[in-house]
Amino acid sequence: MSLIRAQSSVARPFPELNGHGLRLCRWDPRSDADAGTWLRGLSDPDFQRWNTPLKPVTDLDDARTSLRAKAENWANGTSASFRVTDAATGTTLGHIGVNEIDHVFRVARVGYWILPEARGRHVATRALTLAAHWALTDLGLHRLELGHALGHDASCRIAERCGFPYEGTLRGAMWEAGRRDAFRDVHLHGRLATDPAVAQ
Repeated sequence: MSLIRAQSSVARPFPELNGHGLRLCRWDPRSDADAGTWLRGLSDPDFQRWNTPLKPVTDLDDARTSLRAKAENWANGTSASFRVTDAATGTTLGHIGVNEIDHVFRVARVGYWILPEARGRHVATRALTLAAHWALTDLGLHRLELGHALGHDASCRIAERCGFPYEGTLRGAMWEAGRRDAFRDVHLHGRLATDPAVAQ
């Protein structure tokens, strides 16, 4: 990718995404509802079992600060943090992010979480399919990476279902849940723009 193409990619605002019964839109750090949902998602015991955010989110002020950082990254083109909503009702179902976007090497990392009441409806699979297609086509990326803690079998299945094959185990690449002084292994999955389409 040329420098001109890279700069124009950063300058172009990220769109809303629609498909598979979902609408992916921006989180609003000014919204009390969005901050409350963000806090609830990051406070969920299942989320905390597998993840340790860079900065703890324990109250609404933390949630607003976290969402402001997401908005800044959206504005500078380094990540796209989408609120996953039901296309028909507008109900928030979870979050998916295309993170650490490198417009020169055309690579990014994806991550997601789904609210407890929305699980079991293939929301993560549908959201990942939609976000990955956009990132590897309209955004012009060549490679997407998905990493999850060793033992998180549900994430393994979602990754494989969405065309992210297992590529290896990264030793000590993620914090232990709730700690910053111990590490655990990570399964790495990847998808290329040149990979064949996956039937859903």
